[in-house]
Amino acid sequence: MIKRRDFLKVSAFSVATFGINAIASENTDSLKFIHITDSHLDLSDEDSVNGLKLAVEFINTNYKDLDFVLFGGDNFNNNVVGDKDALVFKSIADKLHCNYYSVRGNKEAHPKPNDAIDLAEFKKLFVEDKDLVVSKKDWALQKKGYIILGLDSCIEGHDNGIYEKSTIDFAKKMLEKNKPTIILNHHPYINYWGGVQKKDIHKYVLNNADEVIKELFGYKNLILTLSGHKHIDSVKTIQGTKVITTRGFVRPLDLDMYPMRYVSIKNNEINEKLIYTN
Repeated sequence: MIKRRDFLKVSAFSVATFGINAIASENTDSLKFIHITDSHLDLSDEDSVNGLKLAVEFINTNYKDLDFVLFGGDNFNNNVVGDKDALVFKSIADKLHCNYYSVRGNKEAHPKPNDAIDLAEFKKLFVEDKDLVVSKKDWALQKKGYIILGLDSCIEGHDNGIYEKSTIDFAKKMLEKNKPTIILNHHPYINYWGGVQKKDIHKYVLNNADEVIKELFGYKNLILTLSGHKHIDSVKTIQGTKVITTRGFVRPLDLDMYPMRYVSIKNNEINEKLIYTN
């Protein structure tokens, strides 16, 4: 859970710049985390609230050695007056035994009604953490020799997504540290489900994916990306990077089995599996 609230745009994120071959020899400890995306907590849907509570209980009972939990956007539907649903989501996630970190999805970026939370309020609730280096909409975390990037792929008031230039520049700056790096964002990079309708592809695939792949996926230390949005599970590889879209939490096998992904990394070897509450 996010326990420390001191907001530092510039923090002690002192990472040395290494040579091109340094990633192979860098000492990295084992990293273990869970990725949950598209939980769509909705105060009008009791099952969505209880499902997230169940996930927290399941993680606290069965995965006690996690380094953190990553929430991949559309965490709550942002469809009530003020910040009520955001605060309920936060109150549940705060019960996790470990820290958690979040990015926005289109629901958080497309508030209904108009006085639901905006980017500034999302950052205040979920990004103001002294562990994070924050650059405009994006953040970076250093953990056990790895860098985790939380990149905001949202367009305000829309369901489709894009990486702004500032996001690409921030990601490149962090990738140039030459540490093994993980990207967390909401919109997937490829049409992995084989959609044929242009409107569908425009909504679900990052709109400047070709540019992003060209700019970021050439870095050999980009080892993993985690996305959501389409709710359909996928594990692919792009230019040597493992590219995962995790099944939407909102799509349980039944009301007691909500999906999430467990990931463990040791010496850049990634092991991952889709798991369900039970």
